[in-house]
Amino acid sequence: MEETTVSADMSGLADDLKLLGDRTRLLMLSLLKEREWCVCEFVEIFDISQPAISQHLRKLRSKGIVKEQKRGQWVHYSLNVADKPHIQAVLQLTPDASTILAMLNKTQVTACCEILH
Repeated sequence: MEETTVSADMSGLADDLKLLGDRTRLLMLSLLKEREWCVCEFVEIFDISQPAISQHLRKLRSKGIVKEQKRGQWVHYSLNVADKPHIQAVLQLTPDASTILAMLNKTQVTACCEILH
């Protein structure tokens, strides 16, 4: 393997892992292990604004770690890490959704996108 290819690979790996260094993004990805989530659900879970949630998701989407699907006015996100074994390995070490929700004192999440249907 050429030195420039190794350097580019390591740079991409470092960039991916930097994204996981943010607690909110790591928790989002951990939740996405089990199912897709709507932006509105993340707003409720993390108690931060929709623009802040969207900024986190934009960063993950720009690196191809999540994919989005628009449904009406709402955007749903899912994991896209089949080609990223390093992220899969990290996510194997993270808790499941019920544990995360309990940690954040969220017993039930009401998706506003579901209420509107």
